[in-house]
Amino acid sequence: MGATAFFYLLLSLWVHDATGAALGFTRSDFPQEFVFGAGTSAYQYEGAVAEDGRSPSSWDTFTHAGKIPDKSTGDVTADGYHKYMEDVNLMSETGLEAYRFSISWSRLIPNGRGAVNPKGLEYYNNLIHELVNHGIQVHITLHHLDLPRILEDEYGGWLSPRIIEDFTAYADVCFREFGDRVATWTTVNQPNIGIVASYDIAIFPPARCSDPFGATKCTAGDSSVEPYIAAHNTLMAHASVVSLYRRKYQAMQKGVIGISIYSFWSYPWTNSTVDLDATRRCKDFYFGCTARILDPLVFGDYPQVMKKNVGSRLPPFTEVQSELIKGSLDFIGINHYYSLYVNGRPFKTGVRDYFADISVSTRGSRTGPPAGQGAPANVSSDPKGLQLQLEYLKETYGNLPVYVQENGMGSADDGLDDTERVSYLSSYMESTLNAIRNGANVRGYLVWAFMDVFELLSGYQSRYGLYRVDFADGSRPRQARLSARWYSGFLKHNRTTALLETNARVTTTVSS
Repeated sequence: MGATAFFYLLLSLWVHDATGAALGFTRSDFPQEFVFGAGTSAYQYEGAVAEDGRSPSSWDTFTHAGKIPDKSTGDVTADGYHKYMEDVNLMSETGLEAYRFSISWSRLIPNGRGAVNPKGLEYYNNLIHELVNHGIQVHITLHHLDLPRILEDEYGGWLSPRIIEDFTAYADVCFREFGDRVATWTTVNQPNIGIVASYDIAIFPPARCSDPFGATKCTAGDSSVEPYIAAHNTLMAHASVVSLYRRKYQAMQKGVIGISIYSFWSYPWTNSTVDLDATRRCKDFYFGCTARILDPLVFGDYPQVMKKNVGSRLPPFTEVQSELIKGSLDFIGINHYYSLYVNGRPFKTGVRDYFADISVSTRGSRTGPPAGQGAPANVSSDPKGLQLQLEYLKETYGNLPVYVQENGMGSADDGLDDTERVSYLSSYMESTLNAIRNGANVRGYLVWAFMDVFELLSGYQSRYGLYRVDFADGSRPRQARLSARWYSGFLKHNRTTALLETNARVTTTVSS
């Protein structure tokens, strides 16, 4: 062994320890039916936005208007539309047990309703076929924030109850064409944060808001009312789709259906009554918490604090609607990345938006500055927070099955030696296992993201992928990061020594 090779072997041993790779658990410590995987979404991964009959989505319009910090778009991104076969091979080589992706409504039904696009149908059938042939479980999200622009222009998208019929018809096509091979269906991805971002502060399309509440000055919208209207229509559309699936498909196809919630664990900033009350209010109400979406779906109505604080601006459920939405999920999906500290602030008088209705401040640490409307720019890893979130869901919602559908770490560094990401992922996986051991009914853990993609808040400035994508190269080559090799070792070998073997392979490659 040469001096260089010996140096890299020592480095690999150090990485093994420093990243927490000497785990106190193995794959076999998780339940047999538990699945590990990774995910992407259509607009963020596919590219090919003007190919084979796809119509523009709300994100095409938004990004082409220069709304992303780096002025980027998802026109090509990782080019998954053309490279899906290569990517499924990578998933198989990695040992993924499940892959979560979304269907582009604009690609499958370009007019939003009516005729199905044969090329879009072919693409998703081919992708699903490849996944099944490689033994990878198929998890599909129907709507990952990318509404066909034509429906936005025609009647305002999620602001109109007309969306319920169109979304249900779109879902019907997906169930009919793909459902025989799909293990889990997620109706809508993180509506609790997506709706606020779209209709209150305008950092997501259709970028509606009203002064002084938006992140930028808006020309249309009403931040005081529209977030509640859009959320209400989303809940009713979800319930309609679940009812359809259960009535027409579930008994034959044997899949499960649920919804995805963006979650963070909230700690009180101090032990004062004001901050403790604010933390409870956050869990019931705030964009990063869950109750304003989950309470209607489990109990049939909004949390009482929402009805009190929002008043007549909150659309009520009729008795028929309440019965339809109550119990309309087989599982809860959560997208979880960090924890925040919460403190109360006085209620504002006059016109209020969603954030003013909650009247809390959040920060990434006890000593950090308040975050304002969005999440703090810098937050620390807090795997304990995921465990607490999972146990909270168990206690609050009758221990429904839960999938951790997104968990990952972004970085401005697009290099391959992502030791910090390995440490992050391993600690959150252990937190998930601890929650299971404490009785939480957790069914799966999926890393965000399988590879670098267009990120909805930052474009290409932040990388989350297990696999690096070179966006400067027209062929979009993929390279395994250390985290991909680490995850593969964990999934394939069921013992911690596999992690050292993985690093040794990296060493051999580098030293040669």
